[in-house]
Amino acid sequence: MMAYIRRCFISGLLLWLPIWATLLVIKFLVDLLGNSITMLPRQYQPDALLGFHIPGIGFLITILVIFFTGMIAANFFGKGIVRLWDALVGRIPLVRSIYNSVKQVSETLLTPGGQSFRKVLLVQYPHQGFWTVAFQTSESIPAMLSTALNETDMVSFYVPTTPNPTSGFLMIAPRKDVIELDMSVDQALKYVISLGVVQPEKFKQKQIPKNNNTNASE
Repeated sequence: MMAYIRRCFISGLLLWLPIWATLLVIKFLVDLLGNSITMLPRQYQPDALLGFHIPGIGFLITILVIFFTGMIAANFFGKGIVRLWDALVGRIPLVRSIYNSVKQVSETLLTPGGQSFRKVLLVQYPHQGFWTVAFQTSESIPAMLSTALNETDMVSFYVPTTPNPTSGFLMIAPRKDVIELDMSVDQALKYVISLGVVQPEKFKQKQIPKNNNTNASE
């Protein structure tokens, strides 16, 4: 009886946990974007202008603002405004350091065709003989580091922690000491988050014995 109850409870968890996790992530993103309108003065917020609250209005407005500012920034006139804004922010101490750092990281990660977080590597960490999955962040490293390490062909990569890949370590190693995997970033993230339980399909297929079909037909 207890085994049946435990089996039913685990089956329920397996059904609900992915749903709960998905809803929590969506709620976080919606709340994050929706709360951006709170930066406006109270009298200009949608609730004050309309006289009543519409669920999700902040999220919708934020998405539209992002989209239309992107349209403006993509044309010739908009690019001039962006350059003027960057020059203005670049004159403000402290603010320029934060702004420029975030801008460079965003452009590196989100620009199509960029090399950051596009390749999955297998690296030795935390010491030789132990291997872990990492994400390449750059094809090269600063010349100062190459000189200090007396090595020219180096690669920098990010080693994520599990099950939370948003924290991790930036590391540098000779290119000859890392292995590039035929694995997508999405597959690698699933592998890291699941503690290695969820394996990429292509690797799971390689583990199937060749005589599997013969046995099944028998």
